[in-house]
Amino acid sequence: MTGVVMFLAALLMLGLGFGVAFTFAAVAMLFGLIGGMVESFGDGDGIIGGFVIFKDMFAFMPYRIYSIMENKILIAVPLFVFMGVILEKSKLAERMLESMAVLFGGVRGGIAISTILVGALLAASTGVVGASVVAMGVISLPVMLKYNYNKALGCGTICASATLGQIIPPSIVLIILGDIFSVPVGELFHKAVLPGLCLVGAYILYVFVVAYFRPHLAPAIPVDNSISKAQQIKSAIYAILPPLLLVICVLGSIFEGIATPTESSAFGCVGAIVLSIIYKKFSFKILKDALQESVKTTAIIFTILVGATAFSMVFSYTGGEDVVSEFMTNLPGDKWGFIIFCMVVIFVLGFFIDFVEISYIVLPIIVPIALDMGINPLYFAIIIAMNLQTSFLTPPFGFSLFFLRGVAPDSIKTSEIYKGVTPFILIQLSVLVVFCYFLLR
Repeated sequence: MTGVVMFLAALLMLGLGFGVAFTFAAVAMLFGLIGGMVESFGDGDGIIGGFVIFKDMFAFMPYRIYSIMENKILIAVPLFVFMGVILEKSKLAERMLESMAVLFGGVRGGIAISTILVGALLAASTGVVGASVVAMGVISLPVMLKYNYNKALGCGTICASATLGQIIPPSIVLIILGDIFSVPVGELFHKAVLPGLCLVGAYILYVFVVAYFRPHLAPAIPVDNSISKAQQIKSAIYAILPPLLLVICVLGSIFEGIATPTESSAFGCVGAIVLSIIYKKFSFKILKDALQESVKTTAIIFTILVGATAFSMVFSYTGGEDVVSEFMTNLPGDKWGFIIFCMVVIFVLGFFIDFVEISYIVLPIIVPIALDMGINPLYFAIIIAMNLQTSFLTPPFGFSLFFLRGVAPDSIKTSEIYKGVTPFILIQLSVLVVFCYFLLR
């Protein structure tokens, strides 16, 4: 049971607030030494033998790290992050939100619907959740409050819309899952479009229903007659068309097999710089900031990956993988029992830890079991990506909640943010259940 205790110890350390990557590495080394000592004393070799086993256990660690650094799939991570940061710095969200708000403002719930649509466009063009939450929190939330929108509804709409970047490609989550499941990232991107659009539609439908039955929660804003409809449409096209064309070029080249995701991400970086020039926002300071942000984000992901690699190596060596495999294969309900258990575990872990940690710690354990059961890895990865999306909304550690709390005015209570995201979490879970049934049956 050393491996199981090791897993629980890692969760405890994370819950206490220790750094993720270094927690995994430290727990791996500690339990690797304990496992070596247990085996050595069992064989009668004593302390020296335990250290020898520990050394042999970690002897291949440098080769594992080197193979991670050589992974061509993961090269797309820093490039897509860079693309997203450049577009965020060029005030893309601000332009789209202002144009959309004018177009839909005269409809009940129009500002919330605009926020959802802009969130989907930002997801397809940047995929950076934090930037989307901050941008829409700064621009859209004050307008909602000005026109007496329900605070919880406004906060929930912003947080949920921003998380669309985790399922609508290009998505960092899908790139990571493509590596873990050993499936083509381009196919993951292609299969993730429909679930992403269904979530957008479900969000908009929810806002429509709320605005229809309780119009005081999402009132229409007065129509500005000083600007003609033609001018409004022209302004919206100017704000939306360039980033939309970039998305079509990046994703289209992947879907048509013209370029790999890594090559398309490089093209996206160039396109993002061109857009920043078109919007007259380009400067070398923005370029420097984007490069620094990309390096920081990539370093965090790869450091976690190295720590998680050490963790999974020791976890397997100490027999934890065999215990988990035996437990999961003997669950009632066969394949569906396994799928339901995995979905519940991932959802619950999302309350406490980030999608990267879940991806690199939990998934390497369950993926081989899923393959042995004949579950389609491509569709299973899509379902898990939809589940991981909820980790950005679930309190107390949902990142979207933190980002919005940081930019929301003092009149917004944290409890109102939590209350606002609850219906959207339920919507995500409902869509997840539907796709789980139709994709994995």
